[in-house]
Amino acid sequence: MDEEEEEEEEVLKKEEDPNAITNFRISEPLRAKLKEKGIESLFPIQAMTFDIILDGSDLVGRARTGQGKTLAFVLPILESLINGPAKAFRKTGFGRAPSVLVLLPTRELASQVYADFEVYGGAMGLSSCCLYGGAPYQTQESKLRRGVDIVVGTPGRVKDHIERENIDLSQLKFRVLDEADEMLRMGFVEDVELILGKVQDVSKVQTLLFSATLPDWVKHISGKFLKPDKKTADLVGNAKMKASTNVRHIVLPCNVSARAQLIPDIIRCYSSGGRTIIFTEKKESASELAGLLPGARALHGDIQQSQREVTLAGFRSGKFMTLVATNVAARGLDINDVQLIIQCEPPRDVEAYIHRSGRTGRAGNTGVAVMLYDPRRSNVSKIERESGVKFEHISAPQPDDIAKAVGGEAAEMITQVSDSVIPAFKSAAEELLNNSGLSAADLLAKALAKAVGFTEIKKRSLLTSMENYVTLLLEIGKPMFTPSFVFGILRRFLPEEQVEAVQGLTLTADGNGAVFDVPAKDLDIYLTGQQKAGNVSLEVLKTLPRLQEREQSRGGRFGGGRGFNDRNGGNRFGRGGGRNGRFGQNDRFSNGRGNFNKGGKRW
Repeated sequence: MDEEEEEEEEVLKKEEDPNAITNFRISEPLRAKLKEKGIESLFPIQAMTFDIILDGSDLVGRARTGQGKTLAFVLPILESLINGPAKAFRKTGFGRAPSVLVLLPTRELASQVYADFEVYGGAMGLSSCCLYGGAPYQTQESKLRRGVDIVVGTPGRVKDHIERENIDLSQLKFRVLDEADEMLRMGFVEDVELILGKVQDVSKVQTLLFSATLPDWVKHISGKFLKPDKKTADLVGNAKMKASTNVRHIVLPCNVSARAQLIPDIIRCYSSGGRTIIFTEKKESASELAGLLPGARALHGDIQQSQREVTLAGFRSGKFMTLVATNVAARGLDINDVQLIIQCEPPRDVEAYIHRSGRTGRAGNTGVAVMLYDPRRSNVSKIERESGVKFEHISAPQPDDIAKAVGGEAAEMITQVSDSVIPAFKSAAEELLNNSGLSAADLLAKALAKAVGFTEIKKRSLLTSMENYVTLLLEIGKPMFTPSFVFGILRRFLPEEQVEAVQGLTLTADGNGAVFDVPAKDLDIYLTGQQKAGNVSLEVLKTLPRLQEREQSRGGRFGGGRGFNDRNGGNRFGRGGGRNGRFGQNDRFSNGRGNFNKGGKRW
């Protein structure tokens, strides 16, 4: 292709894609580095803010999680320092004071933003350093003394260096607050305001604030520290939906004691062989679950920073494909090819759900976010209502479904085995075929099952995901208002032993049915008994209907205070003292406080 043809192609690209990097004032070294990373055009937030920042305006930027907020400020800042308005004022040479200060709420986020400045800033001859807790002061102090152009850090450690007089902010040209709403949630209000207040001549400093949401404190910061003529770039607006639109959002009912059995099957069915991040609420739960999943690693605050960095590097490079994390990883993990997110229970607030599910479906990719929940006590509807997410309700993958899903994987494994092994195993195969009484196809099916770890197909509850249970639906042709009423009906046609074995009884959302689990081995007893019950319908469910939801709370009707009383004078859903206390103190899945547990630990 000659020079004229190249120019024509460049013009066509500009016309076809208004966000192409050739349409922006991006210099050749930076453009080459972007192309090296496979970036041919800017994301909407990047395109919307590039000229605003490069032309010197303060900015408040909003975008959904995973839509490229980092490069939205990295690229124009670098261009400004080298070729733009800040070029004439930037200091160079040994011991120079920084021109850029970027504050972020977590070490992981700081490390990733620093990495972007290193990659793209390094291509333009600029140096950076990263300041966060858990790393030695001496190394950070040494870099600051030598002089850097860009400082990236967490508020606590940056404040420490300011108080030690290691950072000179007198030459600052840019100050950036990224994930400002998360800084509020993590308690960095005083530190952030102290750091921003250290800049004396604010007329010479450009301030950029990025936040997924705009709570009151973020608005206060914007009004106090940004210039009155600041610009706004908002890709969220008043839209209710803030979670990533590239993610398939799934909810799945699961008893806490079934998680270790269920999660590997979710990974088999929904990860597409890609990376998976699993979120738990507690550190010990992350460590325990990581120990139960082959090849998984844990990431939480009790793990030393050096080990956390090794773990993240291994996850990024594909040395292992499953990461089990607490909130320490919920923000800022910029790993573009995470295919699956699993949340072991609904988080306490909607923003936490958005941030966690936003670890997949990044950079234009698609992903799956699965959230496990207890159908009797859940805030799924609240999350759906407040985030605008439309959840897809599914039941636990059944063993035969999983077998079908991984059958192709097993077949592929067998086809990859070298033909050279056939002579060594052929006689054993022929003997097995002659003596088993099974067809060749049946024997091969068993071999495929064994290859992926299946030796038998077990029943699994749709309601709690427990193995060796089946889920039944009871209907009587009219509404049922209380679980006690349903238990009364069951006692009309079942022995007390079978009534006592019923677990997880929950009314359907329309009130016309009741769903519950029974031991798979006793299924015939329940179905036979129902035949004597006249107008009672009892069927084995293949899909779970919508159920009445008990939102999580500390007390109230279905919480830990006075709850729904059954006929025996107890609180069936609370702490009750009833004879059965099926979901209270005597619940076989309970720790005596109405909470599911495994080994005494709540996941």
